[in-house]
Amino acid sequence: MALCTEISLRNQVIYSIYVRNHTMEGTFKAIEKDLDRIKALGTDVIWFLPIHPIGVEGKKGSLGCPYAIKDYRKVNPEYGTLEDFQHLVEAIHKKDMKCIIDVVYNHTAIDSVLAKEHKEYFYKKEDGSLGNKAGDWADVIDLDYQNKALWDYQIETLKMWAKLVDGVRCDVASLVPLAFWLEARSEVEKIHPGFIWLAESVHPGFVKYVRHLGFNACSDSEVYQAFDITYDYDIWDEFVAYIEGKATLTSYITALKKQEVIYPSNYVKLRCLENHDQARIKQRVQDEKALKNLTAFMYFQKGTALIYGGQEVEAEHTPSLFEKEPINWETGHDLTHLLQALYNIKKQDIVAKGNYELEAYDEAHIVVGSYQTKEQILVGLFTLKGKEACVKVPLQDGSYINLISKEKVEVTGGLLKTFGEPIIISHTINE
Repeated sequence: MALCTEISLRNQVIYSIYVRNHTMEGTFKAIEKDLDRIKALGTDVIWFLPIHPIGVEGKKGSLGCPYAIKDYRKVNPEYGTLEDFQHLVEAIHKKDMKCIIDVVYNHTAIDSVLAKEHKEYFYKKEDGSLGNKAGDWADVIDLDYQNKALWDYQIETLKMWAKLVDGVRCDVASLVPLAFWLEARSEVEKIHPGFIWLAESVHPGFVKYVRHLGFNACSDSEVYQAFDITYDYDIWDEFVAYIEGKATLTSYITALKKQEVIYPSNYVKLRCLENHDQARIKQRVQDEKALKNLTAFMYFQKGTALIYGGQEVEAEHTPSLFEKEPINWETGHDLTHLLQALYNIKKQDIVAKGNYELEAYDEAHIVVGSYQTKEQILVGLFTLKGKEACVKVPLQDGSYINLISKEKVEVTGGLLKTFGEPIIISHTINE
């Protein structure tokens, strides 16, 4: 973990936007019209998927992938001008939100500016051609960080953007040398103190695979030395296995609990149910109560919460990265009120600083979680299959208010009954 990482990031919510498909227009200007609604959901940070020009050579689909970047220092003209983006960032700041952009430093488009002007910056295969170290990414070519001149170019680019935005989400950060990230963070901090560093750390299986090929791949623990937040892909397989009925709830919760001891005490994980690389959670989970409980549990977990644009209306289709597929904003139930209630709970100081505990009840498919300080206890009960059940909670008998629904709930004999809705209770100790 970066020594200067603020654990208050655990109180934050990030909203992720793919400009091409967030609106019918697919432009920076069109997004400005949606900022009030995004802010009202309970949003602290807006993260834009790559905003740069897209390569044409070897492109995927009819429009190409935003992660095949042609020029790190320009914006995609399909989205608008640099001035349009600057105006959008100013509008975000006026609404007391921050803005982070995607940084894709493992590779560029085949026809990128760097590939044309600095072939010495790129990885060469045995036959001397440009390509990938690992993965079947036919529309990109890998960079070679053994060339220190590349470091200078990339860091200067980061410093350029740091004068405008508040942080970066770094694509496959685990495959870029840690030493580079450490130097980049140090240099950017001089330009923009408090800059947010979010790493797309990768699945453990992919780390092992890349290392087997003889290349660099950092574990989450290594990545944390330079970054504030890492992905929760270290437990993603356990999460999906549980959702799909292939593993017990205990196996998933055990993986979550392990994070408490294998990472530094100020660790921050990015908690999500979906993102642009994963299936929509509504596609995986159709039951309405189960979906509400999973959403509430995601917010309750220790870490920064992520909402991918469209998730708040239970969108089932994950927009293609390579085509124009605007989000259908009139799809499922509107979760706005739930997200707003969860956001207010997320902002409580105890969620960043309290002692964190989780307990799984396999038969009932319930997780009981808690945060505790000397003065307060925050208890969450999440029935992940949306069923009625009675479970043990760390609260004295009595009446309490569910902070989500504002309804009264009763603890009797140390047991709390749920009728399938998520419950979060705050109690002052020794009151």
